[in-house]
Amino acid sequence: MNRKSIPAIPEAILQLQRQLDQFRSTQSRRTKLPESLWQAAVELARQHGVYSVAQLLRLDYVGLKKRLGGVAILRRKATKPAFVELIAPQEECVIEFEAPSGNKMRVQWKASTPRDWVSLLRAWREAEG
Repeated sequence: MNRKSIPAIPEAILQLQRQLDQFRSTQSRRTKLPESLWQAAVELARQHGVYSVAQLLRLDYVGLKKRLGGVAILRRKATKPAFVELIAPQEECVIEFEAPSGNKMRVQWKASTPRDWVSLLRAWREAEG
């Protein structure tokens, strides 16, 4: 029977795990961790990865990632376009617009010169509103 070898947990993580266990056993469940323990976890996450450290130490992954300088993932409904990508027209050009209502417009043409798509978008928005 083939068994996958489980990598050994680094000694530094085991030491911090013992410190966290000791802290958790003497404090109420909702007590915030001291900053010194968070900083030790951040240093270990830089070396061994956020997921591994968060899982082994039973820490909040997102909280640890934030402390590392990671960006929190916020899921919000987009109300305005985040960006507009313009690619220089070649033989064929396609422009797609999407209104907050969900309506879509796609303009496709074969030409070497760009059209006045800003005016087209403005007229479409006025017709939507």
